[in-house]
Amino acid sequence: METHNIVIVEDHMLLSQAISSLVSSFDHFNVLYLCKHGKELVTKLKTPKNIPDVVLMDVNMPIMNGIETTEYLKNNYPDIKVIALSVDEEEDTIIKMLKAGAKGYLLKDVEKSILETALNEVINNGYYHTKDISNLLINTLNEDYKDSKLQLKEREIEFIKHVCTELTYKEIAEKMFLSPKTIDGYRDALFFKLQVKNRIGLVIYAIKNKIIKL
Repeated sequence: METHNIVIVEDHMLLSQAISSLVSSFDHFNVLYLCKHGKELVTKLKTPKNIPDVVLMDVNMPIMNGIETTEYLKNNYPDIKVIALSVDEEEDTIIKMLKAGAKGYLLKDVEKSILETALNEVINNGYYHTKDISNLLINTLNEDYKDSKLQLKEREIEFIKHVCTELTYKEIAEKMFLSPKTIDGYRDALFFKLQVKNRIGLVIYAIKNKIIKL
């Protein structure tokens, strides 16, 4: 089988080296090199032999963080697949990484077997999501939910577009000249209509149904 090249972008070198040793122990995977931040990766990619199949990307890094770097890769090296590997469980961070182009999002305390599965899935299928995000993705692809997109009102679509930004719900209320209570009503109604559980679900729905463009 073909050997797949991996790059690890992580500002904590001991952790980076530990992840490298782990990935190197997997069959058919080779770690090309390690980077401390996105800017270092961008520089290395200028040399063709340094272009990997997958980047394991930390989110919070100095100089050029994981979100900025992932978006850069999407725009300039679309064949490179990114898996976020982070300690950050915040919804906003996950949303930003998905919008930036990450094909998977794992926590750093993930089991070895899941990391290996994620790498193989991203190589073979183009993406890997944990159970929660995978369920949200399946929901948005369901034909019933595709049909519901046609029934969305203009204000609901406007609300979803705002949800896909960094605005808080209170700030969205101000943008739409509505009360926070009304915005809560929009949110809860869309959760029910689209069968999603949280803001991430709305963002994934918006991406898959082209309500927003990446």
